[in-house]
Amino acid sequence: MSYRNLDIYKISLNLFIKTHPASLKLPKYELYELGSQLRRSSDSVVSNIIEGYGRSVYKKEYERFLVFCHSSCDETIGHLEKIMILYPNLKPEFEELHNDYNLLGGKINNYLKWVRENWNKGKDEN
Repeated sequence: MSYRNLDIYKISLNLFIKTHPASLKLPKYELYELGSQLRRSSDSVVSNIIEGYGRSVYKKEYERFLVFCHSSCDETIGHLEKIMILYPNLKPEFEELHNDYNLLGGKINNYLKWVRENWNKGKDEN
């Protein structure tokens, strides 16, 4: 098994790949402000899945990184909401990303619950 097999990884990577070029459509003065924050939070969702999985031998560490992942997803949603308010002409594209990140947040939350209940079942807790 690998993190690459996780649905949350596949979805978050795909969303990052969509979010990055979308962020470059912001006005020039936003590219290194709100655009950069959006790119970094979107990347953090993916990165925390990878890093957490690398530490998954320790259940609590894995849970911790999944919480970071969920928090980064929430942060990304917040940035998307600000963009849709500030730049209504870009709303259709960013609204789709917003909806997709909301769905991803639910999937991350469900996976975190599953890990809490099932990870290392039958083994000594780490």
